[in-house]
Amino acid sequence: MKALIVDDSRAMRTILTRILGTAGADEIGQAADGLEAIAYLEAEPQLPDLVLVDWNMPNMNGLELITALRSRAEWRRMAIVMVTTENEYDQVVRALAAGAHEYVIKPFEAEALIEKLAILGFAAPEEPSDGEMNEFAGDVPAC
Repeated sequence: MKALIVDDSRAMRTILTRILGTAGADEIGQAADGLEAIAYLEAEPQLPDLVLVDWNMPNMNGLELITALRSRAEWRRMAIVMVTTENEYDQVVRALAAGAHEYVIKPFEAEALIEKLAILGFAAPEEPSDGEMNEFAGDVPAC
């Protein structure tokens, strides 16, 4: 699986990269905001299968990014998961209506994100070693 993480928090991008690695992602790109994500996608010959998007970012927020991704036919096949602190029902509805497939509210357990990936049909992760499980013990912070 090829993935792109779009979040203005470097720490959150690192955490999500590790989680995706345990879930079987073999190539993971990163962008700090929606504009950077669009530039990444335009430069990539092979689009990612999955895009994880934060809502609150400078320059172009996550909702604007999802709308932009869904406006281009060649980008519509990418699965999108909104990973954000926005937890109001109306915000969840707006993100899903714009084209997100799933929604994860920070803070979250790593297993919650992995379960969302399984729902989207991405390969189930191999059983992690004890060391890998300890790395993700507890909640992922809300960055």
